[in-house]
Amino acid sequence: MVKRYLKLATLEEALLIIREAFPPMRFSETVAVEDSVGRISAGAVFASYSVPEVFLSAMDGIAVSSRDTRGASEQNPVALSDALRVNTGNVVPRGYDAVIMIEDVWEEEGCWIIRKPVAPWQHIRPAGEDIAETEMIIPSFHRIRPHDTGALATYGVTRIPVLTLRVGIIPTGSELVAPGTRPAPGQVVESNTLMASAWLSSLGARCTRYPITPDDPDEIRRVITLAAEEQDMVVVSAGSSAGTKDYTVDVIASLGEVLLHGVSIKPGKPVIVGNIGGKPVMGMPGYPLSAVTVLREIATPLLAHYGLTPPDPVVLTARLTQTLHSDVGTDEFVLLSVGKIRGEWVASPQSRGSGVQMSGVRSNAYLRIPNRTEGFESGEMVRVNLMVPPSVAEAALLVTGSHDPALDHLADMIRPGGVVVHSTHAGSMGGVLALKRNDCHAAPMHLLSPAGEYNVPFIQRYLPGEDIALVTIADREQGIVSRDGLSLEDLPGHSFVNRQKGSGTRILLDYELQKRGIDPAAIQGYDREVTTHTAVALAVRSGEVDAGMCVYSAAKAYGLPFVPVASERYELAIREEELDDPRIATLLDAVRSDRFRTVLTGLGGYDTRLTGTLHRVPR
Repeated sequence: MVKRYLKLATLEEALLIIREAFPPMRFSETVAVEDSVGRISAGAVFASYSVPEVFLSAMDGIAVSSRDTRGASEQNPVALSDALRVNTGNVVPRGYDAVIMIEDVWEEEGCWIIRKPVAPWQHIRPAGEDIAETEMIIPSFHRIRPHDTGALATYGVTRIPVLTLRVGIIPTGSELVAPGTRPAPGQVVESNTLMASAWLSSLGARCTRYPITPDDPDEIRRVITLAAEEQDMVVVSAGSSAGTKDYTVDVIASLGEVLLHGVSIKPGKPVIVGNIGGKPVMGMPGYPLSAVTVLREIATPLLAHYGLTPPDPVVLTARLTQTLHSDVGTDEFVLLSVGKIRGEWVASPQSRGSGVQMSGVRSNAYLRIPNRTEGFESGEMVRVNLMVPPSVAEAALLVTGSHDPALDHLADMIRPGGVVVHSTHAGSMGGVLALKRNDCHAAPMHLLSPAGEYNVPFIQRYLPGEDIALVTIADREQGIVSRDGLSLEDLPGHSFVNRQKGSGTRILLDYELQKRGIDPAAIQGYDREVTTHTAVALAVRSGEVDAGMCVYSAAKAYGLPFVPVASERYELAIREEELDDPRIATLLDAVRSDRFRTVLTGLGGYDTRLTGTLHRVPR
């Protein structure tokens, strides 16, 4: 029997229920000062001794009694017989209450000669000038910064109490295998608890990961019971959806109370929050991006309730590049690639699939679609939360268009120069239209016109009158990838996977099919689409389909037979006014480098004779 959610709560209702159920208790541990950076102090910390503990000289000079300098002037020099040579930081002995800089002193016949008087305590650091013994160094609930550790050590503190929360994290699922194990078909690498541990530890929690627990209700009950006894909070990974093998909610109910089963957030709706013996127990969904949303939107506020507050995110306003529809009544969180184009922040949505972990890797920001709205329109200004420092977002280079494996290598080459490439695989036409809307910095493309010319006719048609430059990446081989060496003529009667409409590969395929008189309807799977060359090759290697069309480098990477169909010009379209942008300049330097040509040669299927050349599209 399929289990149903309890009453869905809104995110605001869920957070209120959590705050009311769990009093803001404080748990702490003592750590070495050098391990305390980023942690929250659990109590005020006081100096063990004064700094300085005695009077110190603040200058190189002589220590004197100020009363002995009275009356000194240019007309009436005073010879001091009682003075002591000191350097900066030296202890000033009792009996001396001032220091005269060495530049203002003349030495004659064993005496020090001065020509102006000094005031008491001149150029002397008094005891406790920096901090006095028992004075507070930092208060409670202070986030410890790197430079704080130096001060703490200077003032005699070597260990410090910080807030923490002992969190037990339990992975459940008979299909799970440990990280480092290559999963067999039907198995999944258990990575969510690794991520949860890293996330919660970054907030100051002390996390314990329990062994993988199979889908057995008695075993799940045993491990949750143990964790609830040993820890202050428990997180159970997976087992929180409405599936037939999700036992977590029943186990929590049998051991305590289920406070929430289902929150109207997307992704992450199946989250569970329960109370066992006064301790929060959370059931986290198995899909990775659902788990991230639950960690960020529910677990993090819960830890903040215990004093483990995260740094405030940087929020900025950006122009959305795509329309985002959402269901009213649900708070949806969408991952984004954000960059600055011509002085304006631009936000490109990543895939919204909750199981697509690479969307999380590729993103640098996210936005919240409130539960009272139906979404946002393309071009609308939206508030986004950065997941990286603003300087890193400023360095983002948005590349939208045709996919090629070489782009990953190019992105890696320019990363040490401070430029972060965010690629969106929208196909060649998608890239041209993104460039037209100023939604990207560069658009990779390989569009073949009916007259047999690449790229230029499409720029002239869709960006008329605009100054666009085309930079050649390479001439590359496109062909048919299969396990049996199939050619284009062999495709009818075989299963096939295609690239998306508007991609240069799709346009090239249609051009070649028409030239050979082959009806696309005769190709089984012609309408099945993927967005990258590697996805085509992988579908062939896995046996999902017999053939597909991709670049040679993708076929080579998977060790598959490849039958060439055509050579095509693969180029980057860039607005001429952007060529002086340091990010674009760094990209072009990499494209023109010998190192990149070597990479292309190693990948295979690229003619690099024109790599790096730039030509301007005639208006």
